[in-house]
Amino acid sequence: MSHPLKIARVEDLHCDAGWRTFSFLKITTQDGLTGWSEYTEADGSRGLTAVIQGMAEQLIGQDARAVQAIDSFLYVKQVQAPNGVNQRAIAAIGNALLDLKGKALGVPVHELFGGPVRDRIPVYWSHCGTYRVRNHEAVGSKPLRTFDDVAALGAEVKAKGFKALKTNILPFDGEKLTSFGPGFGRSPGWPALNCDRATLASLKKQLTAFREGAGPDMGLHLDINYHFKTEGNIQVAKAAEPFDLTWLEIDNWDPAALALIRSKAPCPIASLESVTGRRAFRPFLDAYAADVAIIDVIWNGFLESIKIAAMAEAYEVNVAPHNYYGHLCSAISAHFCAVVPNFRVMEIDIDSVSWRDELFINAPRIENGELLIPTGPGWGVEVNEAAVRAHPPKG
Repeated sequence: MSHPLKIARVEDLHCDAGWRTFSFLKITTQDGLTGWSEYTEADGSRGLTAVIQGMAEQLIGQDARAVQAIDSFLYVKQVQAPNGVNQRAIAAIGNALLDLKGKALGVPVHELFGGPVRDRIPVYWSHCGTYRVRNHEAVGSKPLRTFDDVAALGAEVKAKGFKALKTNILPFDGEKLTSFGPGFGRSPGWPALNCDRATLASLKKQLTAFREGAGPDMGLHLDINYHFKTEGNIQVAKAAEPFDLTWLEIDNWDPAALALIRSKAPCPIASLESVTGRRAFRPFLDAYAADVAIIDVIWNGFLESIKIAAMAEAYEVNVAPHNYYGHLCSAISAHFCAVVPNFRVMEIDIDSVSWRDELFINAPRIENGELLIPTGPGWGVEVNEAAVRAHPPKG
């Protein structure tokens, strides 16, 4: 690779993923070499594609090998409105450039960062039961209606070799399990975000069913997102005490409030998945607000994520990737898990649309609850462009 690899085109592609859309970024050099990343316009990222393309206009003709220089340049260009969607755009571009550089050198991305500390990544089955309550037809499963169904799902997770699962609150309305999302603007519970006795009683039955079905050795995680204020988060933590949670996952924008929750919770607290950038992570680390710092490698970008992980290690905090997307995102997150010493466990969605595997020429493999690090150049997972185009987004 003695001559520059000048960026010629930056393209975005999108495809139907059932209740959501999978989005991809493709960067092509003048020599025809391509690099890919995956991103999402959901969850506070509406308009992200336009931001990416706006940033990319400045990169045409630049040397794609200069990944850190481009990353630093893009940060300066948006420094008056940092983080958020701007950081997610930088992340999508930087992640695609790392794929391109790895391919140009003929090595996996993890080799660009000192090589892997581990080549098998423990994963947990995320949104376990959640999609089967909300979108069972899209994921091709029977609906999850009762606590007996929850116990059966726990047994299924164990039978498939997983050592850990993560669920969300799925209240029982007297007839069936239901979705729960006051923190995302859905009633009941919004906008006050109070925690009521009925929700806690139903949650205890849900966790009991998972523990009975999956067994005492299953790592059990509970994610309550933004659904409660500080008081409610503490109530949930105390209600979950008998179930020996691996962690209680909470989203909270106040470091002192999160530290207070951690001080009163009878279980480890994981948080920070929505935080972007080292500067935004620092107040939470200074407050010792979380036992596990969750880092979204797709929103932060690989370069920024490994710097955040290094900073977290200085506070004796381990990290875990936020990863609930398609297979390319899982590969990117897996490379992150491979190179950071202070790794806890990796999130991954198992329930998805039937054609998710078709979108990739070589989807990552999971064996006995562990994801095998892709060994091909770049991210080691190649997008099947024809398959992506064969499933246009619904809108």
